Amino acid sequence: MGEKMPFREDLLRGRTVLVTGGSSGLGLAMARRCGQLGARIAICGRDEEKLTLAKEKLEGEGLSVFAFALDVRDEPQVARMLDATIGHFGEITDLINNAAGNFLSFSEDLTPNGFRAVVEIVLFGSFYFSLHFGRYLIREKRKGNILNIVTTYAETGSAYVLPSACAKAGVLAMTRSLAYEWGRFGIRVNAIAPGIVPTRGAFERLIPDERAVEVIRKSIPLGRLGRPEEIADLAAFLLSDAAEYIQGECITMDGGERLIAGQFSRLDQLFEREELRRFFSALKQKSHSRKGS
Repeated sequence: MGEKMPFREDLLRGRTVLVTGGSSGLGLAMARRCGQLGARIAICGRDEEKLTLAKEKLEGEGLSVFAFALDVRDEPQVARMLDATIGHFGEITDLINNAAGNFLSFSEDLTPNGFRAVVEIVLFGSFYFSLHFGRYLIREKRKGNILNIVTTYAETGSAYVLPSACAKAGVLAMTRSLAYEWGRFGIRVNAIAPGIVPTRGAFERLIPDERAVEVIRKSIPLGRLGRPEEIADLAAFLLSDAAEYIQGECITMDGGERLIAGQFSRLDQLFEREELRRFFSALKQKSHSRKGS
């Protein structure tokens, strides 16, 4: 595998980890790391072709993978995926709620459908998976972990990403609520708030151009962007027995960027308002073009 890992290779042996949005970006990085540490992996996503490619790639690395195409906004599909995964592997021990949607927009330009789509993917999707997984663990009297991927602006808010800020704040509240309520069943619920981590797709949809990248990089106290592998390592640790006394916590991994509230709020220091509007429009067109290809 070529890279040095900070953990024993059997850290997650005997575990079955379900990663939503696991066919690309941070989801794929976390799925890969859990598999490298001995876990069996279930991944899901809307794009069946991308999901198949991710499955083949992970299996080519010697990992045990189950893939299921679905829309996380559809609760019956979520229930079917959990049943199918349990049927395939015999159990699920850990859930990583990573599936997300986001785009840049002036809040006054938002449409109800645009707002609803992001909130349903991020908040409803995380709730549906947590609900069915939690019921399964409670019914079977099993211990398990739920790890939610939120964002640094879940607590501060941020300009230009209002639907995401609202949805991620909801997921963070859900993390803490379930951590208290389900702790008595041996279910640990925690979260990670990543900073800016370049991944293909999401990064391109949210960063206007290289000027923005450079300003963001310089504003981070550690002077660099994050790496997917770093988030994946933190996720593996939080799922492991080494973290079994961590409950209801949100760990931020952003190089100190949170010290400047609102991840995208600084864009108005870089660009004039009309220039920003053109950027947002171009990024939206680029996103639609990719979905259609």
